[in-house]
Amino acid sequence: MATLTTEDEGKFLVDSEGEQLGVITAVDDGTAYVEPDPSIPEAIIQAFGWGDADADDLEVPPAAVDTVTDEEVRVSRDL
Repeated sequence: MATLTTEDEGKFLVDSEGEQLGVITAVDDGTAYVEPDPSIPEAIIQAFGWGDADADDLEVPPAAVDTVTDEEVRVSRDL
């Protein structure tokens, strides 16, 4: 299990098969908030770390995170 920080905001969340699930919009106490299938403008905003979590974001608990790289966060199971 990897620990997420605000440095991970803007990264892609991918499943165990490598399929993109969305973009991390915020991280709070290790929990990631993910915008599923963001529009292009939303993805650009998140890539610069300027976004915030909103009502339609998915919550990804720390226990679901498997690995973190420079570009993506991979979950160990499908959400």
